[in-house]
Amino acid sequence: MGTLPVLAHAQPWAMDRSDGWLGWVLALCLVALIVIVALEALYTFRHYAFTLNRLFARQRPIYAGIEQANWPHITVFIAAHNEEAVISGCIEALLNVDYPRDRLTIMPVNDRSTDGTRQIIDSYADRNPGRLQLFHRQDGPPGKAAALADATNIVQAQGQSELIVIFDADYLPGKKIIKQLVAPFLDPEIGAVMGRVVPQNAGVNLLTRLLDLERSGGYQVDQQARYNIGAVAQYGGTVGGIRLSALKEVGGWTPNVLAEDTDLTYRLLLKGWQTAYLGYAECYEEVPESWAVRFRQIGRWAKGHNQVLAKFWQQMVTRKGLTWMERVDGLALLGVFLMSPVLLIGWILALVLTVTGYGIDANVNIALVMLLVTAGFACVGNFAAFFEVAAAVHLDGHQRRLRLLPLLLTGFVVSMIAVSKATLDGLVLDRLFKRQFKWDKTVRYRQTSPAPIQEVPSE
Repeated sequence: MGTLPVLAHAQPWAMDRSDGWLGWVLALCLVALIVIVALEALYTFRHYAFTLNRLFARQRPIYAGIEQANWPHITVFIAAHNEEAVISGCIEALLNVDYPRDRLTIMPVNDRSTDGTRQIIDSYADRNPGRLQLFHRQDGPPGKAAALADATNIVQAQGQSELIVIFDADYLPGKKIIKQLVAPFLDPEIGAVMGRVVPQNAGVNLLTRLLDLERSGGYQVDQQARYNIGAVAQYGGTVGGIRLSALKEVGGWTPNVLAEDTDLTYRLLLKGWQTAYLGYAECYEEVPESWAVRFRQIGRWAKGHNQVLAKFWQQMVTRKGLTWMERVDGLALLGVFLMSPVLLIGWILALVLTVTGYGIDANVNIALVMLLVTAGFACVGNFAAFFEVAAAVHLDGHQRRLRLLPLLLTGFVVSMIAVSKATLDGLVLDRLFKRQFKWDKTVRYRQTSPAPIQEVPSE
């Protein structure tokens, strides 16, 4: 019996650099594949380090014990565009939070809604005089960042609030979360804070259960570990707060970016402001319940994140004043959405080299080895959420959820395709055809109706 062509020694398919331009192309492919494997190794080490930190290292709940303070006046934004299905739940929850009423203004940022969102907001304002400040945005550039910029201008002109706290309309804030999010701002170096996001519809179907696992790994392990070790804690756009003086110093919101939260994270970092992550400040969101909605959502995130990558990577390399941890992790965080297309390219290169037989030496096919290594790093590197999720499930005390861990491969494949498509669109096709990005609103599933508010005595 003959040997497989790919593994045979000195096969006709085998080529080296002496075989002309094709040999040089294959040599470059092999070099590129080695670089890809090295990048996967870097992300593998990063995820291992985060997981081990959360399991064994000292944590930083340094603001968790603050319950009594001279609480500043704040304005809470509720970002809303056609949110009639969910916004009443968010408003009701905020009307009942444990925070001094005379220092809390609730401002639903109703950005050009065409459904019943405005009527619901107005009904709550009528029933709770003085509690809500109405802002119905009728025109201006599209997008969440543009709406927040207009609302922030109003708050700054009034000169009453020192801080803004932001929730998306589908979120359900807990009674204590406002004080939890505000407490870190007693430290003058803190420019932004971020709480933990927990799905409230996790039990609906397989997708929501998998997203619950992803969220637990991302917030319980990844975010918390980055904050613990002095890396780049990330402001996530909701369940977070911003110091207005810090926002003003970095130039306010940037309306022409899709990921206004990541953009703000890096502008604050480069100006010397700190972002605090509070894993104990939990807020409940509604995750997508269909794969099509999830596909579009993660594609939008990837496009926005890659915009920020193109904008800040050079500054992260050259800017003075950053610690080595902030510089390295900041670059790794910027590149995280590039790793899916990079991994796909690595698989393609490995297959090409394997089929051609390039790199054969003493019956050892380097390309085949690289294919196996790349596939391995796909599972423990780019898909190292396995380790983070397992640790998060352990820390949360939900060990039964580990049964779903192998099924995360489904979500990984869908995400890899969605991110790769979004990267191709954003970096190539959108520019080539001069296409304007059309905002894709995440579908809401929870159906609620306005209910009587039970007033909380003012402090």
